[in-house]
Amino acid sequence: MTSSRDLGFGLIGSGMIADFHARAIADASGAKLVGVAGRNATTVKALADKHGAAFHTTELAALVARADIDIVCITTPSGAHLEPAVAAIAAGKHVVIEKPLEITVERVDTLLAAAAQAGVVVAPIFQARFGAGAQCIKAALDAGRLGRLVLASAEVKWHRKPEYYQGWKGTLALDGGGATMNQAIHGLDLLQWFAGMPVDVSGRTTRRVHTGIEGEDTAVAALRFAGGALGTIAATTAAYPGWARRIELCGEHGSICLEDDTITKWDFRTARPEDDAIRRAAADTAMGSGASAPNAISHQGHLRQIQDLVNHLRDGTPLGINGPEARNAVALVRAVYESAESGRSVVPA
Repeated sequence: MTSSRDLGFGLIGSGMIADFHARAIADASGAKLVGVAGRNATTVKALADKHGAAFHTTELAALVARADIDIVCITTPSGAHLEPAVAAIAAGKHVVIEKPLEITVERVDTLLAAAAQAGVVVAPIFQARFGAGAQCIKAALDAGRLGRLVLASAEVKWHRKPEYYQGWKGTLALDGGGATMNQAIHGLDLLQWFAGMPVDVSGRTTRRVHTGIEGEDTAVAALRFAGGALGTIAATTAAYPGWARRIELCGEHGSICLEDDTITKWDFRTARPEDDAIRRAAADTAMGSGASAPNAISHQGHLRQIQDLVNHLRDGTPLGINGPEARNAVALVRAVYESAESGRSVVPA
């Protein structure tokens, strides 16, 4: 797609995260919010009015039928992504889908198959990949600076107040689980992006504090990677006050630690000229942290992804993350759950 006009965006869903998408679209170069759709007419109109969208509706079909909408953002609850996404895809629209793509691998695969058949782009929201620290670490790994990976871990020890779970969050039908699927999935996506997909997962889950929810508020997993490295996952929404997400990568020639998007450890057997500058670099805090509250993030991460998609569609630049890549995080979460339920180690699907 090449055009000098702004690409038209539509939103499906009018909850908290839809506002982040709308703000990102407003700040992206070459993008324009055209319309909003959702079940609640009052919140849909309020969101459209707030962000200057000319069209709002409670009819999904009316939104995806508009010729001036090129891209549809799916911001419904996680377990309700598939149906509106497939409707948008069938209408020939590219889709931006809030994490996770869906709550089961089977539903993800149905969505991706529809997009492949229609020839449209699926852009999943995994904004943690777009931070300066994460990008720097990925480049170091691709350059082989760590040598053989030894240990890789993701720790997401966050806090959510009881009222956070008064709606669909923590339900199996719409959230797909608890802390691992909803909060830790960003860390799991980074972990497998850096270290590769584990070939063996052994998990345990529990409800320690948020006992009224269906999903887990705490989980751990032991991992084995294809190259022989080992790893761990620790996830919770029950730890006060909530710490920065932490990714640790330890190898034979060096080790790195990333807290949210700040590189806190950058240690190598063989130094390079750029190492001191990386250690001294100011933290990229523009995206904020969700450690203590979901609304504590900013819309900057979403902006980076929306801009990435617009650039891809207009100029052909590579997409930062696509649908098949985002499938991995869902497969890893489901492997943790399957292992916890069965008491056996699991190979991610």
